[in-house]
Amino acid sequence: MLINGYDDGPLVAGEPLLARLGFWSNYLLTICSDGACAERAVPEWFGDDGADADALSELLFDSEHWPMFRVPAEGGPGAVVIYRNLVGDYATDYLLTHPDTRYARQIASWGEEFSGTGLTWHELVRIAEYPSAAREGVQDTAARLLLLLPLLMDQDLPDVASARLAAALTAVGAPQDMASTTAEHLLAHLERRSGHDPTGESPLSGGQMAGQPLGRPTE
Repeated sequence: MLINGYDDGPLVAGEPLLARLGFWSNYLLTICSDGACAERAVPEWFGDDGADADALSELLFDSEHWPMFRVPAEGGPGAVVIYRNLVGDYATDYLLTHPDTRYARQIASWGEEFSGTGLTWHELVRIAEYPSAAREGVQDTAARLLLLLPLLMDQDLPDVASARLAAALTAVGAPQDMASTTAEHLLAHLERRSGHDPTGESPLSGGQMAGQPLGRPTE
């Protein structure tokens, strides 16, 4: 699988990893890596344990296989999440796609910290709720929402956001009695990041897609 701009990267379909124990703790604990929370984030928040997380991290961060997660959307922008496993320069890249163009655009990256632009809650939910059955990728709405969550940059979250996120976490295996607290922790970290965003603008504002074109996503 190839996406222009990642020609030196051995991209592989990452979607099968979503069902593996340890995936969601690896993917979402990054949000809590700023150390601002009094309670230490642990894999158990997501129904995993340390062994699950360690085993899955070996697959996610393999320099010879870069997992790619496609989030195609019906009638509007979709997304691609890529683990860019360059030795010494690991990061997770976030690209937007659009059904009317052959090109994907990188809008953000998360290495040691988040850089780039994000999405509002309503934009994130819009992409999550309308999967494109005609394109390969993640179709489950809960998994789609969680894959897009690191892009959330919104200081005006609706009241339903925490409950909606908790429901998504439960759907992918997080303990029901911990899901609400986990959702609140994740949103609190993301809201703090939003408060320091220098632009405060979404890449979808006004129908524009920010970032540089990287090429044609794999179909």
